[in-house]
Amino acid sequence: MADEKTFDLVVLGGGPGGYVAAIRAAQLGFKTACIEKEAALGGTCVRIGCIPSKALLDSSELFEQIRHKAKVHGIQVAEPQIDVATLHKRKDGVVKGLTDGVAYLFKKNKIEWLRGFGRMTSPETLEVESADGAKTTVRAKHVVLAPGSVPVELPFLKFDHERIIDSTGALSIPQVPGHLVVVGGGVIGLELGSVWLRLGAKVTVLEAMPTILTGMDGEVVKTADRILRKQGFDIRTGQRVTGAERKGETVIVSVEGQEPIECDYLLVSVGRRAYTEGMGIAEQGIRMERGVIQVDERYHTGVGNVYAIGDAIGGRMLAHKAEEEGVAAVEFAAGKHGHVNYDAVANVVYTWPEIASVGSTEEELKAAGREYRVGKFPFSANGRAKAMGEPDGFVKVLADAKTDRVLGLHMLGPRASDMIAEAALAMEFQGAAEDIGRTVHAHPTLPEAVKEAALAVGGRAIHI
Repeated sequence: MADEKTFDLVVLGGGPGGYVAAIRAAQLGFKTACIEKEAALGGTCVRIGCIPSKALLDSSELFEQIRHKAKVHGIQVAEPQIDVATLHKRKDGVVKGLTDGVAYLFKKNKIEWLRGFGRMTSPETLEVESADGAKTTVRAKHVVLAPGSVPVELPFLKFDHERIIDSTGALSIPQVPGHLVVVGGGVIGLELGSVWLRLGAKVTVLEAMPTILTGMDGEVVKTADRILRKQGFDIRTGQRVTGAERKGETVIVSVEGQEPIECDYLLVSVGRRAYTEGMGIAEQGIRMERGVIQVDERYHTGVGNVYAIGDAIGGRMLAHKAEEEGVAAVEFAAGKHGHVNYDAVANVVYTWPEIASVGSTEEELKAAGREYRVGKFPFSANGRAKAMGEPDGFVKVLADAKTDRVLGLHMLGPRASDMIAEAALAMEFQGAAEDIGRTVHAHPTLPEAVKEAALAVGGRAIHI
């Protein structure tokens, strides 16, 4: 006979959206549990996505700096060698530290981790099956669905998880490839391609669309494309991959109208999809469209006290978006007012230089018929960027032509991932370009480029 447990609120999924929702629920006084089948908490982001990829990106950036930038600073070093095993050991250590941290937060907040695969059996009950087959029935007054997402697998490019790999596999390649082919010129493909390119691999990116980074500001993408090609990326847009054949340790990639391409590894990175299979969600009358859970503005599914958040409800698949939705959903469940301003959700690409954006692109404003003004400032005119030897890129501010309210801010440059927070805050408070421009920025710092771009909206930039 199955065990039975009762809680005020149960979260299905221990990723960024799920574990943050559980912590917020505990803060609000709910007796809380979180169902997660993996051996560690943190979900795709912490275990096999955001965090390990950034660990590898930082390691490869350091290797690149030693190889190509140290001499400019008067630092003479022998040609560095890369130890891939140590690289992965460091990455795994970073991941373990963070997953252990989430487990600690659960203990601190008295959240019970129910280890196993969760499936809804009614709007108020779930069944948790552990790895040994034991089953536990869980009753909850409120349920938050946060199952996350998985990589898209194309029917003509099936993963073998050895040489034809997804993003998870690309984080664990045991040696630097001679040639890595990436199908998909989006965020994940370019980031993971950057890791192995810096470490010495030849990297070819095949993108079916006319440009890489579809949906981002066109001017930023054009400049990023030029910089990435200069770094050594072989970027081929408008390329339709039709299949791949494994021959021993070689993969032969077929491209429509082109000669086949041979490589050591083929990374298929064409997006992610909601992970909802086998969880009994639709069986409870919860509406779904193309595998995506449908919710209202309160993240309520329309069934019982069941809410859903994160990648499983569609929209941009970003960890920080899922976190804020988790907090909001739980606050709505508690009778409070949750809040997520999707216009102020930033997006980051961790190539080098980094790309970061928040709000509308220029293309979106034109399509909407919105009157706007543009202010731009290059990092080549920023004192700190010059001192760092990182002059590539620029900041671009888009503001309403009448009210001066910031409608979008896009940047390509060093540490853009850190600087975008200022822009998100400005948009959250419906700030104007003038507000940013009149805010005193410390000198010499990279964020001064944001101030100058904001001043440029009104033709007031000082240093250009």
